[in-house]
Amino acid sequence: MTTLLIVGTDTEVGKTVVTCALAAYWQTYYSSQSLGIIKLLQTGTGDVEQYHQLFPYVEVVNPLRYDTPVAPPVAAERENRPILLDQVWKGLNELQKCKNWVLAEALGGLGSPVTWELTVADLAGDWRLPTVLVVPVKLGAIAQTVANVALARQNKVNLKGIIFSCSRPMSEGEIANFIPISLIQSLTQTPVLGIIPYLENTKDINKLAHVAANLDIERLLQN
Repeated sequence: MTTLLIVGTDTEVGKTVVTCALAAYWQTYYSSQSLGIIKLLQTGTGDVEQYHQLFPYVEVVNPLRYDTPVAPPVAAERENRPILLDQVWKGLNELQKCKNWVLAEALGGLGSPVTWELTVADLAGDWRLPTVLVVPVKLGAIAQTVANVALARQNKVNLKGIIFSCSRPMSEGEIANFIPISLIQSLTQTPVLGIIPYLENTKDINKLAHVAANLDIERLLQN
């Protein structure tokens, strides 16, 4: 059994695209083995609905959800509902027991609050989940990567590597300028697992599987 937590440097950085790409890869090349997807906590709508649409035969779990699309502590306060992390942990454990591979997407960024006291980094470290960090390809990506890897290390997160994600079409030259791989790996001492290029259609399963195949998947599958 393997679980992989997908975290990001912020919201809207490509976590869902990366999760979908990994799920499409597994569904294409490991179809004989079961896959589960869990959105640990969702505020508003979007990710869970997309998983259901793209992967109708995959079990998708969302243990805790709020209607208000803001940070969980704020959403919980506005809706007068508690943040039941034990419910999230139970949902994850139950999925782990019956699936060969579980993709767990976090919310927001690694430093985003889950409760008034805990961040996503705290959960990743406390729950000892193998983790991959998704970083958007843009000016400032180096600083974002260095800061988030430092946060992960501070919280003893089992960081397997970094995946960069393009939210718009970019030339190879632009990408090389924004994310010099050797420099980033030298600064963070963390492997870069690859780059997800800009995808005009993020619902094309074959294309998603193809771009995932260009990542260092084997490192992610190792316990």
